Formats: sequence, structure tokens, C-alpha cells
Amino acid sequence: MIPVDYHLHTSLCGHASGGIEDYLNQAVSKGIREVGFSDHFPLYFLAPGETIPDYAMAENQLPLYVELVQQSARVSPLRVKLGIEVDYVPGFEKKLAFELAAYPFDYVTGSVHFIDGWGFDNPAEIGEYSKRELRLVYEQYFKLVQQAAMTGLFDVMAHPDLVKKFGFRPECDLTPLYEETARVFKKAGVCLEVNSAGLRYPAREIYPAPTLLAIFYQHAIPITLGSDAHNPEQVGAGLDEALRLVRSAGYKEITLFNRRNRSFVRI
Repeated sequence: MIPVDYHLHTSLCGHASGGIEDYLNQAVSKGIREVGFSDHFPLYFLAPGETIPDYAMAENQLPLYVELVQQSARVSPLRVKLGIEVDYVPGFEKKLAFELAAYPFDYVTGSVHFIDGWGFDNPAEIGEYSKRELRLVYEQYFKLVQQAAMTGLFDVMAHPDLVKKFGFRPECDLTPLYEETARVFKKAGVCLEVNSAGLRYPAREIYPAPTLLAIFYQHAIPITLGSDAHNPEQVGAGLDEALRLVRSAGYKEITLFNRRNRSFVRI
């Protein structure tokens, strides 16, 4: 039985399909005990009039999203949590803090999808990898992840090595970068998301990689689970494998959230 899936999207995010009820029905059929919706927060860092099509909720959709999740929480046989996934872009921390404070989120998940404006996990922008040195791409990415963790804005850091999504990996030893990231996560007090979506992409590997997860465990970084489902059929997908991975790393419990407070369930 899967204890939790804290990374579910819905059609409101612009690039997923299915409504909240569809995701909940699938979660029930998978025997998942608790779910959290983490649709993409409106793109607070864009200039007026600037858009990224089909990427995140429009600003006027956010109240509706909150209302729909809360309604579902009142009637579902599952425990349903109100989460949100927020892209971190440096320089907008105060604005983001103000906007997040307006809603009663159970947890806020931070993620990095842009390096200096480059959407590195966007298939339409994959050609940029051939123009860059992979070692530097990885360094830039992990520095942004570390910065995001240290803002204090986020409870959970999503798919911490997302930069490997398309299978591009530098030849250098990443251990120092991994160790540095784990130390920063420990200092920041954030939780780590073990995300199974990497199994569905060319990386063919859970986020984080086994070696990175082992380092996080050595630094006593708490974890939670997410399938990153973008359609109802993906709810819980790969989380059995994720559970095997976290157990093999030494973890004995998964983190749960309620109104941004933590509790734990043994696995």
C-alpha cells in the first residue's frame, strides 16, 4: 500500500488532463491513503503581458483551485491535502511570500524548471543542451535548487535532480555537488520529494538518483513521495519502486503535512 502521493496535477495547470475527482478515484483504486494536489502556481515572475502558454494556472484560477481541492477534501474517503508547486526564480522572493500567504496551503513545493530563462525540462527547448557544457548546467541547476531551499518559502523540494530528465549527464563526479545540496537542505530544514516521474522519461530513473538519495539519508533529510501525475492514470505510478528505493537507502518513515506542519508515517 502506498502511504501518500503528494504530487498530483489537474487540467487547471494548463498541461495536464483530468479533474480532481478523476485523480481521487484512481488513488482509491490504487490503495493510496493520502493525496495532495500540487498544481503549478501562477507565474508570478513574469512581466505584465508576458506569458508561457499552457504552463501554469492563470492568476484568476488560483482561488478556484483552492476551493475545488477543499471541497474534495470534505467529501472524499481519502485524506486530501492542498498543496501547490511553485517555480523558483531568484529576485521575486518577497512577492512570492506575499502571494503564498493568502492561501491555507498544507504544503508548498518548490521546484526549479528554468536556468536563466531556459526551460531545460521542456522538450521544445532540448536543443539547448548541445550548446552548453553539461557540468556547468548541473552546477547552475543545483545552485538554484539550493537557493530555493534557503528562501524558507518551501516545505518540500520537488524532483531534486530534474536536470537529468532527458538523460544528459556530465562525465564528472557529482558527489561534491550532491553533498553540498544535502548540507543546504539540512540547514534549510526542507523535506525532499522522491518523485517517480523520471521513470517515464529518458532518464529512466527516479528523482533523486540512488546515490543522491543515499547522501540525503546520511544527512537525515526527511522525505515524501510524489508521482507527478499529469493524468489520472499516472496517479501512484512508480511509487512502489520509489518505496523500494527509499527503504534500501535506510528510510523508515514518510513525511505528511497539514497546514504546513509535519507528521510522519512508518513504511
